[in-house]
Amino acid sequence: MSHSGSLLILPSGIYGWRPAAVTDITSDDLVPILAEKTKFAFILMGTGRIMALLPQAIVRYLTEGGLAVEAMDTGAAVRTYNILLAEDRPPAAALIAV
Repeated sequence: MSHSGSLLILPSGIYGWRPAAVTDITSDDLVPILAEKTKFAFILMGTGRIMALLPQAIVRYLTEGGLAVEAMDTGAAVRTYNILLAEDRPPAAALIAV
């Protein structure tokens, strides 16, 4: 499979994700994440080529929805996702394309 652009990786599958930058993320983009929140412990947010702070509204939306959020550059998020997967810990990731 090949995909250009951002990805949303959830227990139900891998999906194209609309945001091209952290500042593009809206609550509508997070709905699929919250729909599956009982299947993973936290969401890894890949912020692109460099680490960027997530907007507080996004962090608040996810934490009020019952999820912990870890933001890091997308490369680090992919590496962390793979480690968690190998450890049988249920990962999920929202990755902004680099």
